[in-house]
Amino acid sequence: MDRMKTIEDICMHEGEHNRKFLGAVVPPIFQNSLFTHEPGTAAEYVYTRDNNPTTQIAEKKIAALEGAEDAACFSTGMAAITSAIMSCIKKDGHVISIGNIYSGTRCFLEGYLTKFGVKTTFVSGEDTIQIEDSINKDTTLIMLESPSSLLFTIQDIRAVTAIAKSRGIKTIIDNTWSTPLYQNPLQMGADIVVHSASKYLGGHSDIVGGAAAGSSEIIKGLVKNERMLLGACMDPHQSWLLIRGLRTLPIRMKQHYESAIRIAQFLHDHHATASIFYPGLRTHPQFDLAESQQTGHSGLMSFMLKDMSISNIKKFFASLKLFQFGQSWGGFESLAIPVRARAYTKYHKELAGECDCLDLIRISAGLENIDSILQALDDALNTVKS
Repeated sequence: MDRMKTIEDICMHEGEHNRKFLGAVVPPIFQNSLFTHEPGTAAEYVYTRDNNPTTQIAEKKIAALEGAEDAACFSTGMAAITSAIMSCIKKDGHVISIGNIYSGTRCFLEGYLTKFGVKTTFVSGEDTIQIEDSINKDTTLIMLESPSSLLFTIQDIRAVTAIAKSRGIKTIIDNTWSTPLYQNPLQMGADIVVHSASKYLGGHSDIVGGAAAGSSEIIKGLVKNERMLLGACMDPHQSWLLIRGLRTLPIRMKQHYESAIRIAQFLHDHHATASIFYPGLRTHPQFDLAESQQTGHSGLMSFMLKDMSISNIKKFFASLKLFQFGQSWGGFESLAIPVRARAYTKYHKELAGECDCLDLIRISAGLENIDSILQALDDALNTVKS
């Protein structure tokens, strides 16, 4: 099938060959470990750890959505992230990463990679000059996540990637929050885009997976080396569920976006809240930069109560209905959980006071009725001290 022109067409049909699969509207699950072929003939598929027809459909959809030459699916989001990082580092090398990056990524950078002598410098990310000043002769990678985890700060992707390219440094960006629908970092100079497919791409809280997109050369290298050797391929059944999730991605993201804007404004105006962290609000200090890079916003945000005492936080969660208490996000269900974020910028340090961290409440806006969501938040907020 020819490359699709719209995101809806891509999500529905990219990579699929109905006639090849006996006219099946939904492609089958190739739940097998190996593929046989006639002696002396070239085989398109050999072993599922290398390639699988079901997984390949999901990869073609993700590549098309990101405007990439190729994409690879992984068993988890962390597998995609760590594989991408490992493809860009060297022994005793140096990485620059934003500080408020996904906690698993940070643990890998500042913990696991040290056994190979790799050092990481963590920066706020908002100051491009700070990133440039942190580059040294051993720097091979700049790790971005825009918007960032927990505080949802923005990095100037075009400026950072331009600096990186001028120094021969690779850039990876975690694009899970925005999804390919609302941000395409490869078009702004990034080398590799990674996703936790467990979040919005899957969308139904029933798969764990990851994806990486980039040039054919980079992705082929990732598949041949990191994915093959570490064995982090996506299972065919998970791939089939991912394909199913991608079909509804445009309509789901539209609802997440519309609900999140109303929730963020509601929280901004509520008497019990002190600060709201969501780049879709015009009051966000980097709103203009976000608008220049993104075409929309997703449903994950965080906020602070005016009284962030432990007793007040407990009272809020004890009173919060509809929302479930859970660690992940990006599914159909609304979730809420207390989190703690490091303070890097002057503004965040002022909010943190003597502590170097901010206590927050993070919420993921699900697909429930928006009036029900707002009522649940209002009821809970009206029980706490303000």
